[in-house]
Amino acid sequence: MKKLFLILILICAANFGFAQNAIGGDTNVVNYAAPREYTLVKVNVIGTVFVNADIAVLISGLPVGDKIMIPGEKTSEAIDNLWREGIFDDVSLVVNKIEGDYIWLDLIVVEKPMIVEVLYKGVKKSEKEDLEEKLPLKGLMFTAYRERHIIETVNEHFREDGYLNCKTVVRTVEADTARPGMAVRVLVEVIKGKKVKIKELNITGNEEFSDWKIRRKMKDTKRKRWYQVFKSSKYIKDNLVTDEANIIDLYHQKGYRDAKIVRDTVRDVGDNRVEIDIHIDEGRKYYFRNITWVGNTKYTSEQLSNTLGIKKGDVYNQGTLESRLYMSQQGNDISSLYMDDGYLFFQINPVETAVEGDSIDYEMRIYEGRQATIRKVTVVGNTKTNDNVIMREIRTRPGQLFRRSDVIRSQRELASLGYFDPEKIQVNPVPDPYTGTVDIEYVVEERPSDQVELSGGWGGNRIVGTLGLSFNNFSSRNLFKLKEWRPLPAGDGQKLSIRAQSNGLYFRSFNMSFTEPWLGGKKPNSLSVTLYNSLQSNGLKRTDASRADVNIWGVTIGYGMRLKKPDDYFYLYQDLSYQYYQLNNFFSVFAFSEGYANNLSYRITLSRNSTDQQIYPRSGIDMKVIGQFTPPYSLFNNIDYTTADVQTRYKFVEYYKWKFTCSWYNRLVGNLVLSTRVGFGYLGMYNKEVGVAPFERFYLGGSGLTGFALDGREIIALRGYDDQSLSARTGAPIIAKYTWELRYPVSLNPSATVFGLAFVEAGNTWQTFKTFNPFDVYRSAGVGVRVFLPMFGLLGLDWGYRLDDVQGASGMQKSQIHFSLGMNLGEL
Repeated sequence: MKKLFLILILICAANFGFAQNAIGGDTNVVNYAAPREYTLVKVNVIGTVFVNADIAVLISGLPVGDKIMIPGEKTSEAIDNLWREGIFDDVSLVVNKIEGDYIWLDLIVVEKPMIVEVLYKGVKKSEKEDLEEKLPLKGLMFTAYRERHIIETVNEHFREDGYLNCKTVVRTVEADTARPGMAVRVLVEVIKGKKVKIKELNITGNEEFSDWKIRRKMKDTKRKRWYQVFKSSKYIKDNLVTDEANIIDLYHQKGYRDAKIVRDTVRDVGDNRVEIDIHIDEGRKYYFRNITWVGNTKYTSEQLSNTLGIKKGDVYNQGTLESRLYMSQQGNDISSLYMDDGYLFFQINPVETAVEGDSIDYEMRIYEGRQATIRKVTVVGNTKTNDNVIMREIRTRPGQLFRRSDVIRSQRELASLGYFDPEKIQVNPVPDPYTGTVDIEYVVEERPSDQVELSGGWGGNRIVGTLGLSFNNFSSRNLFKLKEWRPLPAGDGQKLSIRAQSNGLYFRSFNMSFTEPWLGGKKPNSLSVTLYNSLQSNGLKRTDASRADVNIWGVTIGYGMRLKKPDDYFYLYQDLSYQYYQLNNFFSVFAFSEGYANNLSYRITLSRNSTDQQIYPRSGIDMKVIGQFTPPYSLFNNIDYTTADVQTRYKFVEYYKWKFTCSWYNRLVGNLVLSTRVGFGYLGMYNKEVGVAPFERFYLGGSGLTGFALDGREIIALRGYDDQSLSARTGAPIIAKYTWELRYPVSLNPSATVFGLAFVEAGNTWQTFKTFNPFDVYRSAGVGVRVFLPMFGLLGLDWGYRLDDVQGASGMQKSQIHFSLGMNLGEL
């Protein structure tokens, strides 16, 4: 034993002797048993390949230029700091040189390998792309932390999709044989297993609500049942947490403010199935009792209580209280009452002053503040549309009192322009309480608004094709400035439309229109001019004696203005239109085949549009009343129409026409929208001897796209039926149509707005008022999808099933698929 002890002493002495090293021949010696203070001159980093040497020194924390003890805390901390980063396999710190009180150190490191490739096994291509987006690993070092991060991220990704038992294994393979250990390929093997489904969902402790109603409130946690077609029964922990919060919200709405989930248990019952037990403690039901107001000077307590709309004895509902106090969607809350009168700095704090039994008393503590004046209004984000085009639609003006309703209306007007993404329009008020002013910044994001219209249909036993170009943000004043052509001058909000339609030799049509929405630039008064020409023939040359054709020229000049009464959602539009019809041996459409006709008419349209946006409206009403009139020639031209030939009868066409359309949009839940539309049309006559004009008639049925609108006819869609099968061959003077659509968006991206729909619609046409019955209609139902592409407009695909038989059309199919490109030829 004594010999062994002596050997250990000798070994320790030898090691102690080796620790005293003379560096570079200097007489100074580093004695690790007796630390000494040195000035650190430099740290040389040896062994780095991927890591920057300066970064390594920075991580170490060694204070170059300062005095440190060798050995001491700074050197040991430097080693620990580098190890904690996890990017090195080995770290050592050695003395390079000592000169007097100055020392040079070498930091020798061995780096972790770099990831040069990641390979996934056991996943689909789409899943691999999702994982690569979540785990951008190439170019990073492979560390123990990163390995754990890969495993946890992959497992969590698949558990979110119901693969509760997912397991992930990570392995590495040498990738660079020239530099061993410096580069690796990472193999991620995923064993997803099967999706775990919910076998049963047990609810206990509930008395106020049935099991069925509580399960219905759980949107994403559903039992495995054969009838659960649209909802998955996957068990996802986060979904359960969210749905339990929905259950508590349900109780809160009925006054059970103490309701809580006492416990939930998830039990594995085998075969990738779990059972969930949820126990609820409902607590007691509460009611509002006394509500008092403190600090109000602008409005009386009675006025505020009437606006709040909560009475003593009403069931306690925290959600209702908050919506009546702060920013309800209808704008009938207390905050809106004040903010619509400039009180931007208004604050209200509801305080419970007593809870006695099942009754709660509230004191509403109000700080009214001072009225805020708008100091500055700015717009950012517009790269194409000129500032003045945006500012003229904004209702908030410098110097005015701040009004919340003006801000909301401004957002609606900007969305209605169609130039910006309505989902990304923002308003940023910047209040200054010291000066009592507010700056308002509107943030917009441009979206493509110009359109290329491509539409196709079947008419006259031939394919009819349409090509149209609509420049919806045109600038005529920059027409001769070449630098503004990108590809056309834009930004002033004008509309230029050019449209051509043809089926070859038999039909062609050209149309051009221009609209200035702010004539003069000071008021929203619009001026529009439209020119058009169409020609239909039997396809023979003009020199052929058997040629038959009709040539139509027309011009329309319109003027519109925004009204202030009854409110400024109303718009009045008037136009004067003239068409000249020249017929040559043409029997197809008109009541006469040779000669000409003049159609001079005045049209007036009163509309009110309060929808929140154009493409996918979720609220508001769009209503139109249209009257169209020609001069009553037969009342003063002294022609005996009982004996007049057809050419004389229609030399000057006379009629009057009324149309009414109204669309309601109601948001049901989230973005689910119910669209209800009704429409009526009537073509009347001044003189029974002249009869109903053969022009401007209604044709109902099908997609509403096909056919020729040569005689001003309106071709109205009714899905599920053959085209124009619900009216006489010569059209009808009376029409009624009703449509209900349940819409839900797939994508609200402005580059491609997509929404699905389910519809029920009905309609019919009549020849006389005696036979008119608005409830005697043809019905249909079906589903469809709409895609709005900025360059092409609205594209639609519908499957319609007719619910009624049509007399004389026994061969009509029970269901129809309707494909539409562009807009219909009629609107009702």
